[in-house]
Amino acid sequence: MSDVPPDLTWIRAAPPEATGPGPWIEIAFGEGDDGEAPVYLRETRDPDNVVTTNRRKWDAFVLGVQAGEFDHFVEGVELG
Repeated sequence: MSDVPPDLTWIRAAPPEATGPGPWIEIAFGEGDDGEAPVYLRETRDPDNVVTTNRRKWDAFVLGVQAGEFDHFVEGVELG
């Protein structure tokens, strides 16, 4: 995790009513506001294991989620 800035602000992707440690995904945005600015992802159970992408790819992923492009991954999965 040496190339991950130590002062990132991590945002937890969890429902507002969620309690406990998760596991949850956390996202942090690195410096910069262009498409190549870094975006960091980690899981609360293993915070030292960080995956890095860039803002352009992250934005494309979020738009795909909003458009339902990944809904087939959760077919049959029960929430709760």
